[in-house]
Amino acid sequence: MHGKSGRTVRDLRRENRTAVLRRLYFDGPMSRLTLGPATGLSSGSISNVVAELVAEGLVEEAGSVDSAGGRPRTLLRIAPDSGCMIGVDIGETRVRIELFDLALTELARTERPLATSGPRTGRYEVGLVVRLLRDGIAEVLRTAGVPSERLLGVGIGVPGIVERTPEDGAVVHGQTIGWDAVPLERLLREAVDLPPEVPYRIENGAKTLGQAEMWFGAGRGARSAVAVLFGSGVGACVVTDPLGPGRALEWGHLTVRVRGRRCRCGAQGCLEAYAGAEALLERWREAGGEPPAGADEETALTAMLAAAYPADGGASDPRRSGPPPAGTAPPAPDAPDAVALAVLDETAEYLGAGLADLINLFQPERILVGGWAGLQLGSRFLGSVTAYARAYALRHPGGRTEIALGTLGPEAVTVGAGLLPLVDFFAQGGRRPERAPSIPAPAWQTALRDRVTT
Repeated sequence: MHGKSGRTVRDLRRENRTAVLRRLYFDGPMSRLTLGPATGLSSGSISNVVAELVAEGLVEEAGSVDSAGGRPRTLLRIAPDSGCMIGVDIGETRVRIELFDLALTELARTERPLATSGPRTGRYEVGLVVRLLRDGIAEVLRTAGVPSERLLGVGIGVPGIVERTPEDGAVVHGQTIGWDAVPLERLLREAVDLPPEVPYRIENGAKTLGQAEMWFGAGRGARSAVAVLFGSGVGACVVTDPLGPGRALEWGHLTVRVRGRRCRCGAQGCLEAYAGAEALLERWREAGGEPPAGADEETALTAMLAAAYPADGGASDPRRSGPPPAGTAPPAPDAPDAVALAVLDETAEYLGAGLADLINLFQPERILVGGWAGLQLGSRFLGSVTAYARAYALRHPGGRTEIALGTLGPEAVTVGAGLLPLVDFFAQGGRRPERAPSIPAPAWQTALRDRVTT
């Protein structure tokens, strides 16, 4: 039956269930009485929806609260163990895979390192990445003892642009890692032992970071924000609806210097060629710095910070381990490495100018800086970046935008990826998806599939 708006009774029931589930998820536990005004639904609709959700095991009682002059009111909440999600971060140095329940409690995790030697694209060999995901997904489900039938979906954060096609599902264009139209969803469906109805949600890693920070981190309460992912490269996501999906931006490939340094994407003068951690370390080396030989980027950045700020980084110096001998004064800290300091300050200026562009374009309420490199550089670096951003931005939007570090730590991309299936689950009113349609594999993918599954 269709109403005047074209919506069916089934549509209305789904929307009512969605409203109740979202409200309980973000503001629960709540009573039936308070759910009405919070969702805009009548008491009768609330009773019907809650009865359905309780019968299905999605909602459960969570104690009671006294009421003025009446019986105590029963509180309701989302049942944490009624489903689970997997979040995946395909990062610069590792693949991180986590299993969460509906309350985002971590049930299991595994990290699979990516090679850090040889050509950069070698560590992102498609067959290797898919095998790591296949084995990691099986491991977290086995470790937690969770049957795959309880899985609401697998969310994956990737470096690159994601588009969806009827033939292949999610396809990743990762120019900086050598992925040219990689049919990642198809490859995972062929390689991973999960029921065919389990959905895969694949999005840019900056977008999953923004999702997590807006829902549970430094973005809570903001109407609009830009989440910045600062790692080996740089990316961003603009969010204009606190509960809706953001929009990934290839911010790192904004041109900041005409005919400038060659970026790993192949173009010249990109922001990423100056402000990404990989480029930062290269510039330090070119200027005479000495990153540890054979170290991965995270270790090398730690060494650079220790060189620039020896009073803080010297604790790891073996020459100063343990207390000084009795009767001797503690040794003076080494002098700061002027080259490291200069490169860091220049990087802060490039990042500040890049943030100013985001401020002028989108006028967000907040800018949230995350990613492993952003968190390593931390509050000391953020002050300098903020000062440069305010200097380069227009005064009015620049003065109204708060710039802060994300609060969810290095797991933010993984948490946000795990939220992607939950967003769809709520949008469907808490109904599990039906069997996903099969996607016939074109002949040209046979060799690639064979490499993945062997």
